[in-house]
Order: sequence, then structure tokens, then C-alpha cells
Amino acid sequence: MADTKGGALGFLHKSHIVAKPGYNRWRVPPASIAIHLCIGSVYAWSVFNPPLTRELGVVASSADDWSLSSVVWIFSVAIVFLGLAAAFAGKWLEDVGPRMVGVVAAFLWGGGFIIGSFGISAHQLWLVYLGYGVLGGCGLGLGYVSPVSTLIRWFPDRRGLATGMAIMGFGGGAMIAAPVQGWLLAKFQSAPTFLGAQDAIQTVVENGRVMAETAAGQVEVVVASAAQAASFGGEAGLYQVGTGNTGAAQTFLTLGVVYFIVMIIASFQYRVPAQDWKPEGWVPKPVASGMVSRNNVDIDQTLKTPQFWQLWVMLCFNVTAGIGVIGVAKTMMSEIFGSVMPLVVTAGFASTYVLMISVFNMVGRFFWASTSDYIGRKATYMCFFVLGTALYLSIPFFATSVATNPSLIYLIGFYAATMIIFSMYGGGFATIPAYLADMFGTMHVGGIHGRLLTAWSTAGVLGPLAITSLRQMSVTNAINDLAARVDPASFTQTFGAPLAQLDQLVAAKTVTIARLMEIAPAGTIDPTSSLYNTTMYCMAALLVVAFFANLFMRPVKSVHHHEVRTAEAVPGE
Repeated sequence: MADTKGGALGFLHKSHIVAKPGYNRWRVPPASIAIHLCIGSVYAWSVFNPPLTRELGVVASSADDWSLSSVVWIFSVAIVFLGLAAAFAGKWLEDVGPRMVGVVAAFLWGGGFIIGSFGISAHQLWLVYLGYGVLGGCGLGLGYVSPVSTLIRWFPDRRGLATGMAIMGFGGGAMIAAPVQGWLLAKFQSAPTFLGAQDAIQTVVENGRVMAETAAGQVEVVVASAAQAASFGGEAGLYQVGTGNTGAAQTFLTLGVVYFIVMIIASFQYRVPAQDWKPEGWVPKPVASGMVSRNNVDIDQTLKTPQFWQLWVMLCFNVTAGIGVIGVAKTMMSEIFGSVMPLVVTAGFASTYVLMISVFNMVGRFFWASTSDYIGRKATYMCFFVLGTALYLSIPFFATSVATNPSLIYLIGFYAATMIIFSMYGGGFATIPAYLADMFGTMHVGGIHGRLLTAWSTAGVLGPLAITSLRQMSVTNAINDLAARVDPASFTQTFGAPLAQLDQLVAAKTVTIARLMEIAPAGTIDPTSSLYNTTMYCMAALLVVAFFANLFMRPVKSVHHHEVRTAEAVPGE
């Protein structure tokens, strides 16, 4: 890598941002929090799921619109590259300092949104993956590691508070981003051309697509329900594909510019403490726990210890369980409870739910990290895995019960269970740096933390993969079961094609569970409420594995200690 100490970018190098004596260290946390609030907006990704899956149809998904599973993977790719960038940028951060890394993160994160907006406008999914997923994901990783390592140096006396402040910002990013994104989408959206009521216009089904006869010829249309059309101020009926705008492209562009400006300003507020700087009057506390090491382990040596891989499994599985739900949180709430409690679970309710995910994610980082200072890291993770397993198992109960008895108590139970889960998800991130310092010492804890975040990358794949594939399996089974129950003549009359074309109609999104329920025999239970049951059971199983990884955690053997290995390497000994 080129030397940046004296070149055109020399003013960004850490050698040029060493704080002068008397510098107020409390000026650094606001800049760190600002950057983490920007990149933490990744947790509000589920707000983009609905508009991206109906970018062409606008009021409803058309045959050529992107599927939910393909859109969710954009979030997954961003998390993968977050972990990879954090793992590989650790040593580079030590060389160039936080300002350089912060500026690069601003270009990648803000630029990723802008490239993504072009991809949405051109309906090129790969551009959204490249912009938001790859480049934006790298910006996430660089932005994530720069404040954490800087604040640890500024606050050696309050390490938990320091990392908690920055990581809290990351967890709270969606609290601001979710309502802002919703407002921008509403501001930029426009309704497609309304052709008329469904029974007033002649339609035919060709290869699963609904085509309407107009004076200008056949045009592809989507059939919008009253609820779908109401969000655009329209009415139920046929809408022409490709004539409206969800506002997603303009929202991406606006956010990209704003995030870039905020992160650049924040990066220029970074300062690093002078060599051997310590807070005035600070005296390190004596070590009192057998699980807290007085020794250090070299960054490369940690990979040879079982403790590193136990912590890797614990973080990966805890995050897999949480991230899989976060990625589709708004959709999940709507599908499980929206169909049986439509007057309560409105679009606004679902948006507030996403906001509360961010609140509990953020608060959990402070609460659980602070708790770990009193009960220990191992006991804290025991709480995560024991309580988390019980809560994941409770979600299928609430979902199944509400399908037959639409009681508010089941919605409250589901809401409370998921909020506690999200608090422990955030708490896992906030507590893991301290757990690493306890096990391996503080010498290379920043770089070790970066490498451990590859567990986050892995979880970014496992979580959404599990929840989308298992959900799709449940949806397919539910549609086949409902199709077997409905009257074939009613099916043909409703969808304009016989049951024999079910697969084509499902692929074109013409046949859905909701539309099949309209013609299902009386007394048929809507299967929508149980679409995520299998997923929750699998997530609970992962937490059981993580529980045993934590249960068998022991102090690192002395053979791995840097001090011992250095002494053994001295010539003549």
C-alpha cells in the first residue's frame, strides 16, 4: 500500500492528528457516534423490501419484479463485506489512523447508495448488489472499526463505556433511518396508471402474466387490492405495470449524499492520543476474576486457541438467529399478524415495530455490556442463549395461537419476545470486545476483534438464507395445500387459468396465499401465521449449540501467552 504520510492525502494520516496536551477527549465520541449512526442505518434495510419487490408494479408485485429472497440477499452481502473489510483493515487502521479510514468509509458507504440508486432506476439488480452490498458493505466494515479502536485508546479507564457509545450508535442508526426512509419513499412515490375495476376490463393470462385489453392494445397489469391501492390514494382494480414510481431510487440517492457529507465532517473531528497518554489520575484496577487474563496473546496465535473458535461460534450463531429476523422484521410482523388483526397491525404499526427493533438493539448494547461488568462475560452469554432459546420457541406458539384466536395478548407476547431477542442481539456485539480482552489481553484486541467479525459475515449469509429458504418452503407447501382445497372452477374463474398452471401462476406472483384464501372453503385456517415456525425452531437449535460452546469456555493455556512465547524465543534459553 502506498505511503500516505506525506502525499496528497498526508493530512489524513494519524501522524497529523495527534491531540495536543490538554485536548478534551469527550470531543471524539460525538464524531464516532455520528459515523455509527450513518452506517447503522443498515438495520433499517427491511423498510426497502416492499418497494424493491414492486418497483415495476408499484402497488403490487409484477411478474418481472424482484423477489423478496433476491432483495434480502443485498442486506446479506453488505454484512458479509462488513466482516471481511473489518477483518482485513485492522492492521491498516493501525498504520494510517482513524481519519483516513473514516474518509474512505464515507466514500464507500455514500457512494454505494448512489450506485444502488442507478441500479434501481435501470432495474439492474447487480448494480444494487455492487453499490449497496459490496462497496457499501466495505464502507460499513471500515466505519465500524475506526471509532471503536480510537475510543478504546481515549478511554482506557472506561473501555466498556467507550465501545458502548460507538456500538450503541450503530445499533441506533435504524431508529433515525427507518422513519426518514419511510418519509422519503412517501415523498418521492407516485401511483401508476389506473385502468379501472377488475370486472370492468377484459383480461387474459399469458405465461402467468395478467394482460389487459386497452385502446392502445394489450398491456401488462397488476391486480391491486383496496389495501394495496390505499397507500397511493387509489382504489382497488387494475394498474398498468411500469407507469408509477415507488420512490426507492430517489431515496437511495438522497441518503447517499447525506451520509457522505455527515461521515466526512465526522471523520475530520478524529484525534488520536499521544504515545503513552493516560487519563489524569487513572490507576488500573487489579484483576479479580480467573476468567480475566493478565497476559496477552498475539493476534496470529489466537487462531490456534480453542477459545477463539468457541467465541466465533457463539457470535456467529447469536447473530445468525437475530440477523435473519431483522432482515425481514417488518414483513414478518405484517404476514403473521397483519392478516388476522388488520385494524391493529397497520403499515404505520409495522414501521413503528422496525423503529422499536432499533431502540432495543441500541439499549441492549448498554444494558447487557454494563451487566457483564458485574456478572461476568460468560454468565452474560449464558443469559443470551438460555433465554433466547425459550423466546424463539415461544414465537411459533404466539403465531399459531393468533391464527385461531385473534387475541391482543398473542401480539403483545410476540412483540415482547422479539424485542428481548433484539436487545440480546445488540448486547452480544457490545460484550464480545470485552470477552476477547478478558481471554486474550489488550495487546492486539482490536485486530482480534476484526478477525472475529468474520463470524458476522458468515451470519450475514446463514441468517437470511435460513429464513428465506425455510419460509419459501412453507409458502410452497401452504399454496399447494390450499390449491388442493379450492374448487377448480372457482380457481379458473378467479385467475383466468386452470389449476394445471399453478406453478406458472405462482412464479408470476398471480397466485398467492391471500388470493387463494378468498376462494377457500369456509373454515379454512389461513396458513400465513405459521410461515416462520420452522425457521424459529432452527434458530433455537443454533442457540443451543452456542450455549455449549460458552459452557466449555476455559482460560487460555499459558503456552499461547505472548510473554511465555517471547521468553522461549530468547537465544540461549
